[in-house]
Amino acid sequence: MGESKRRKELLGEDYGKSETIVPWLPITKGQSEQFTKWSTRGAWIGIVGLALWWITVRFIGPSFGWWHVS
Repeated sequence: MGESKRRKELLGEDYGKSETIVPWLPITKGQSEQFTKWSTRGAWIGIVGLALWWITVRFIGPSFGWWHVS
């Protein structure tokens, strides 16, 4: 008997379903990977936004006379 058949008999109805990270938390490994992907993307968007804001305030704003930096 192959490993796949043994695992299928052992797991029964749970065969083929995503595993949870911990038994008491209903979050699957796929969901955790998706969360990591989206939170990393959000962090980079925030970093780029902050850099653009800093460039605007530091360089573009004073050139239009919006802010006086001595």
